[in-house]
Amino acid sequence: MNEDILSFIWRFQYFANEALCTDEGSKLSILRTGHRNANAGPDFSEARVNIEDCQWIGSIEIHVKSSDWFLHNHETDPAYETVILHVVWENDRPIIRRDGTLLPTLTLKNIVNQSVLERYATLQDETETIPCASMFAQVHDIQKYGMLDRVLLERLDRKAALVMDLLSKNNNDWEETAYQWLGRHFGFKLNEAPFARLTEIVPWKIIRKHREKVNQIEALLFGCAGLIPADSNDPYIRQLRAEHQFLSAKYGLKDQQMNGHEWKNLRMRPAGFPTVRLAQFARLLHKNGNLFPEIISAQSFSNLQAMFQIEQSDYWQDHYLFGKKSKGKVPFLGKDSANLLIVNGAVPLLVAYAKHRQQPELLEKAIYWLSEIGAEKNRITREWEILGMNVKTAADSQALIEWYNNYCTFRKCLECTVGATLVRSVSP
Repeated sequence: MNEDILSFIWRFQYFANEALCTDEGSKLSILRTGHRNANAGPDFSEARVNIEDCQWIGSIEIHVKSSDWFLHNHETDPAYETVILHVVWENDRPIIRRDGTLLPTLTLKNIVNQSVLERYATLQDETETIPCASMFAQVHDIQKYGMLDRVLLERLDRKAALVMDLLSKNNNDWEETAYQWLGRHFGFKLNEAPFARLTEIVPWKIIRKHREKVNQIEALLFGCAGLIPADSNDPYIRQLRAEHQFLSAKYGLKDQQMNGHEWKNLRMRPAGFPTVRLAQFARLLHKNGNLFPEIISAQSFSNLQAMFQIEQSDYWQDHYLFGKKSKGKVPFLGKDSANLLIVNGAVPLLVAYAKHRQQPELLEKAIYWLSEIGAEKNRITREWEILGMNVKTAADSQALIEWYNNYCTFRKCLECTVGATLVRSVSP
């Protein structure tokens, strides 16, 4: 038993409520269960109940045991003075208010609809990765796709919040934030952390001063990344090292250089090596001096996609690593990688900006971008496809990944439209 299921039972009144009485013997009728409170304070607010024909308006607090009131230190919190009814599974201790009166208590243990508990227990005990997999077909598509829309917006909101946190750290500088946010996603998960650190070491204001010359951007990035070999006769490496020494001295970056071991190559295709990704990132910055405005104002999805399909500089077209020539041509940043950068980089930026400027049309534009990209194929999306969910676009796959990670993994079935539908699909 836990407070989640008790709150669910209270909210939907899944208990025998005819001739209802408090544990103290007072006649009780429930006029309004109240609004679920997601913040600090009592569990439900603005509830209305009649106790012995006297109407009370206030809060409802839910506990497994009444003694949890003291376990959670509610007796010292003024916010709980508004509680008009204590709803519990087991009443093991009376609660006395500060004014000396007894807090009315309703015990659910002997009046609850047992089939609700059984359905909930079935979902919680399920060993499948998606708890409701065996019952999923019982739920109407309206509930399923309503949940899909909801979790997509939740995912976009969550990622936009990360962008806004970064924006706050950058004193509301959108261009610096876009540079750092896109930079970290050029790390493609495995090198996300070192890319993020590098973009903090080399700020956008410095990059912008040298954006006309891609070799200077490369010198700044490779040098501060700690990846330029210390001793080499390769002309490109010598030029890069000299350029970095000059620029790092000019901008006071000498003491902030990273260590080469922070970057990861293991179990990675050569085309994804950090050296190649840094060269592609440098070329993106060289080609798009006004990075953030160009993303926000992209007139078409094809233009946005073309922006991220980067052809790195000449040296990195036949090198995966410094000083080691490749046998074949090094691939450019292709369509699939560009799409990942749009999904994880450009879309959250646009959503954050839409919320900041209160421009819903930009949110619609971000969702449109996702709908233009094919769905990601991975273990999670395959699980949903088995259950009959259409996974055609990145909007679908992003939503289903969020659904799985934030609801199914944590067995938050009561907060899921599908799970809640299954739990309450019982005879009264």
